[in-house]
Amino acid sequence: MNIFTDNPNLYPTPPEVIDQMLAEETISGRVVLEPSAGTGNIVGRLAELGAREILACENDPNMRAILRDKPCELIVEDFLTLRAEDIPHVDLICMNPPFSHDMDHIIHAWEIAPEGCTIVALCNASHINEYGYCTDKRLRFLELIKDHGLSEDIGQVFKGCRVERDTDVYVGLVKLFKPKSGAAEFEDYTFDQGPGTDFAGADTPGLMTYDFIRDIVNRYVAAVSLFDEVKRKADEINALARFPGTDVYNQPPIEFKTVYAGSDKRVEVVSHDRYKKELQKYYWRVIFEKMNLKRFATEQLRKQINRFVERQQNVPFTMANIYKVISIIMQTNGQRMQTALLDAFDMICGFSDENSTAGEKWKTNSNYMVNRRFIVPYITKGYRWDDSPNPYVEIEYGGNLNRIEDIVRALCWFTSTDYGSIPDLEDLCRNSVFQWGQWFEWGFFRCRAYKKGTMHFEFLDEDVWAKFNNTVANVRGWELPQTTSESKKKARCKRAAA
Repeated sequence: MNIFTDNPNLYPTPPEVIDQMLAEETISGRVVLEPSAGTGNIVGRLAELGAREILACENDPNMRAILRDKPCELIVEDFLTLRAEDIPHVDLICMNPPFSHDMDHIIHAWEIAPEGCTIVALCNASHINEYGYCTDKRLRFLELIKDHGLSEDIGQVFKGCRVERDTDVYVGLVKLFKPKSGAAEFEDYTFDQGPGTDFAGADTPGLMTYDFIRDIVNRYVAAVSLFDEVKRKADEINALARFPGTDVYNQPPIEFKTVYAGSDKRVEVVSHDRYKKELQKYYWRVIFEKMNLKRFATEQLRKQINRFVERQQNVPFTMANIYKVISIIMQTNGQRMQTALLDAFDMICGFSDENSTAGEKWKTNSNYMVNRRFIVPYITKGYRWDDSPNPYVEIEYGGNLNRIEDIVRALCWFTSTDYGSIPDLEDLCRNSVFQWGQWFEWGFFRCRAYKKGTMHFEFLDEDVWAKFNNTVANVRGWELPQTTSESKKKARCKRAAA
């Protein structure tokens, strides 16, 4: 028997993909449904993570025989026949449906899922992009994601994977959050640890206290609740003001409505769900603003963070979800800032061939280091708008200022320095009237500017310079050069200490 020949839709989920699906979910103690259980890979991982109960569906008899030895309860064969009343207690639906019918399975999961349930599903990535032919089914599918969830193309994650069968198809990851309604709408949005209690790591710079998180969620919940009260009153006023029996076109001169002025300046009447969603997006932006991650992130990393923020905007604004997001950021901060450090190293080398021991071959060479003194072009403005010379150093708007600030952000993390303690370079030059060619100190460097647009930077602290080079070399598996050519030895400082 060849189970793959008998079932062309069977593609067991690789372990790393399952972990990616469940990365932001709490599994321990929860009831989970696996609608297309297959060989039981997802079922096994759910059990390892402490799921209280695992329900499964599988219409392949060969697979059902395998699943009898797995820690799950088979409830029906065909998932599409499962009804809402069969799963009223399910907390999470986690699925890798047959890609030939992936949208049918995900839409059905949404329709039968109890309120408060989260759906995590894989699909063909072509179904989540904004291009291509749109059937009514696909329009419904995309609308569900837009209104109640998020999606991303996670690439060819089944290609060359550690399972019995792989494919080079591009895979999408979809998450849907089914909201509660009525009196239960905001159940579990907050929890009480007691006033003044902080979560582990709350003292990390840029993160916020438990009291702040609880307050902001309470504000969000209270605002949505007051919206409903105000809308009811507005409807009452409008009904009272409109005299019975008058022509529909003969309305009172003023009506009370809740409206939204979009970016295209169209005014739309706002429903409860629309208000809740827009306010949720706003408050997620507030959370990330308060984290002030810009202090640590380079321009490239800020783009990644912005994409992460966009993905969070449809995630319910609960204290538990905020903690999850903070936890993810805390766990990946070291990796993120290590990337920033490598970016800073490559950036310095890229400014000029004279900035590293590799010279012009730095892009292809290995085992090199950044010189203690380096040059950054296109950072100063030697002439005014009327072509008259600037008497003092002025920073060029739109030049390499942002890039040198990225280097400083990386060094701040690397040396545990508060980025806020370092003055803005542009403000420093404006307020201190430095002469051209005059050395001055800024942050980790002493600097000297020239009218042709270049600025020379030299590490003030030899130990910081040495540790910077060694850290990058260790990450990349390099052995730093012990000597340099005689012609350049005078222009360079001694090799960084190991």
